[in-house]
Amino acid sequence: MSDSLPLENEHRPVAIVVIGMAGAGKSTFVSALYTYLATVAKKRVYCINIDPAVDNVNFPCNIDIRDTVNYREVMKEYGLGPNGAILTSLNLFATRFDGVLNLLERRMLELDYVLIDTPGQIEVFNWSASGTIILDTLALVVPATLVYLVDSVRCQRPTTLMSSLLYASSLTLKSKLPCLNVFTKTDLASSKPLEDMIQDYAAFCDAAEQEDTYAASMAKSCCLALSPFYTTIPRTAVAINGETRTLTGFERCTELIQDLKKEYFSDYLPWIKKKREDVEKKKVQDAKEQLSKFDAECDDDSDAE
Repeated sequence: MSDSLPLENEHRPVAIVVIGMAGAGKSTFVSALYTYLATVAKKRVYCINIDPAVDNVNFPCNIDIRDTVNYREVMKEYGLGPNGAILTSLNLFATRFDGVLNLLERRMLELDYVLIDTPGQIEVFNWSASGTIILDTLALVVPATLVYLVDSVRCQRPTTLMSSLLYASSLTLKSKLPCLNVFTKTDLASSKPLEDMIQDYAAFCDAAEQEDTYAASMAKSCCLALSPFYTTIPRTAVAINGETRTLTGFERCTELIQDLKKEYFSDYLPWIKKKREDVEKKKVQDAKEQLSKFDAECDDDSDAE
């Protein structure tokens, strides 16, 4: 894998890592986005599946974690439950992720987008080492972006919406990567009430007042404290009509992803370059300190003789 960082004036595909809770519609979204990009926008798309427990992948899959790691065998071998086996499978796959990056580097000029479908176990990216390794190393090779899916059906309640926004916020804070929130299933439930609650604290409180629970009270406190942060994450909505095969909102979604690519170059790359420089400076400083210590020990030995 090359050690050079992406340059804004060179061609590199945009990597879109699709993350969301189980049932939010990640695989359906990836399939629809692939269809839009490949057939409508006429773009060259590469798809990667890193969900080891999925039964069927409904999009053309160029790299599949299931070809490398057998989720059920991991469950048996390590005596794990479903969630533990998924996390362990991702940890095993992360140790070989450099192979994925090498394949991407060889096909860099042939691609416009790289779509990555992920498991519903969002903790993979919130605290697991494998999620950090995958996102960090990916972002060193291509402009990497996050798309976090918000289930419009499940998130009509303010407490559930706030839980989802907290996940999106934590992902952005942890990875430092540009993120887009996408409301899914808007053909079944409108995203407008969710937009209203996100943009207007009073609207959120009015909705939360209908739930006389500790969770609702906590959600209001979280909204007050965190709204200046999560309101800055761009948002859009998509709908997929399975009967008519109509895709709505994907043109706007693609436009916002291109904005995230610009943000990657303007915000993320300077941060990672500074981080690299700090690491190199520390290495030099540590080497100097070790050399000074060695010289001092030599001088002490000479004096003793």
